[in-house]
Amino acid sequence: MSVRNVFVVGLDSINRERLENLRGAEDYRFHGVIEPAEVYDTEIFPIEDMLASAETRLREFNEPVDAIIGYMDFPVSTMLPLLCERFGTRSTSLESLLKCEHKYWSRLVQREVIGDYIPRFTAFDPFDAQALQHIGEAGLYFPFFVKPIKSSGSRLGFRIDSPEDFAYATARLCEGIGTISEPFNFVLEHANLPDNVRAVDGGHCMAEEIIGGWQCTVEGYVFEGDVVPYGIVDSIRYPQVLSFFCYRYPSRLPSAIQDKLQQLTRQIMAHIGYDNAAFNIEYFWDEVQDRIWLLEINTRIAQSHCDLFDKVDGVSHQQVTVDLALGQVPDMPSRQGRFKVAGTFFYRVFFVDATVSRVPSAEEIEALQQAYPGARISVQVEVGTRLSSLPEQDSYSYALAYAWMGADDDAALEENYARLAEELHFEFEDIVG
Repeated sequence: MSVRNVFVVGLDSINRERLENLRGAEDYRFHGVIEPAEVYDTEIFPIEDMLASAETRLREFNEPVDAIIGYMDFPVSTMLPLLCERFGTRSTSLESLLKCEHKYWSRLVQREVIGDYIPRFTAFDPFDAQALQHIGEAGLYFPFFVKPIKSSGSRLGFRIDSPEDFAYATARLCEGIGTISEPFNFVLEHANLPDNVRAVDGGHCMAEEIIGGWQCTVEGYVFEGDVVPYGIVDSIRYPQVLSFFCYRYPSRLPSAIQDKLQQLTRQIMAHIGYDNAAFNIEYFWDEVQDRIWLLEINTRIAQSHCDLFDKVDGVSHQQVTVDLALGQVPDMPSRQGRFKVAGTFFYRVFFVDATVSRVPSAEEIEALQQAYPGARISVQVEVGTRLSSLPEQDSYSYALAYAWMGADDDAALEENYARLAEELHFEFEDIVG
């Protein structure tokens, strides 16, 4: 077999290492297209320029372009169908992708087949002075949650408990929504949209009933119309706050709930017509009411889960992304990894703000990684970093480091992380809290 050329939007060193350890990787060559810094920038999304740059890079390549992939959210996810169409490589259709990523359209199609598993919702224009009244007319009352029709991470999402909260949120939305709405509208112009969806463009927002419970993510793919959920990852939060403590795999959810999540996943993804691509769906299980809620559909693997699948199943689930893009049934193993359980832990501080004055040295990090087999630590700050300058943080805390760990059981995993966390030494000055 000749070597196959796989182009990766925003390819960085960490993911290159993961990709080169996939099954069959000896027959692939991975090439970057668009610099990682550009796609990781969460403040601007020059999607038209990025597409033009990527197309130039690909057309200058003198060998076959066999696949074009990515593993990040907007703008990368929405660029891929456009690029793949131009170069004749495999991807789901733009319309099926937008039925997941356009939050209003997504809720409309979800309601058609799994209406009992989604919250009440409505779209609104944040620039409309009567928006709160229209939301009430749609049957939503305090408290509820608002977010843009297309968001990036958790930015511009607000819990609304009062008219004052809504006034504050809409002011922030009106200030910041243009950075996302303009590039998203560029993508919408390339799609065949129903009239009721076209009227709700990227400058609009969603209001939704508050939902919650045990949060988890179903990772899956569709190959030639066959929907395959292959893993469920739990998302565990710190007590009393919304900040994530860890992602844990495999899930501890009751088997009956896991079976139901897989059933719902097959229903909705088949109905959407999503095909030949990876996805993940975030759900809540309200244990008290024994009720499942679908939170959102993402049109990619969750990059934060790569090491979990590697540790437990034997390879990063980027295997799925690459195989699908090359037209192959994913060669994704199950339970062939080094560990029985794995976790991605978020080492956090709960200051309002501070400046970092000390971080663990490279030698300290290496010593910890040697002390805990399979551990990998990624420090997210450096000396002089003002915590409030960190991107993609929540309003409760700041993630200073990520730690990926594996163990033979859940108790050992949590105990090992607790010991490791005690040995991660950060210091701060100018603390405001």
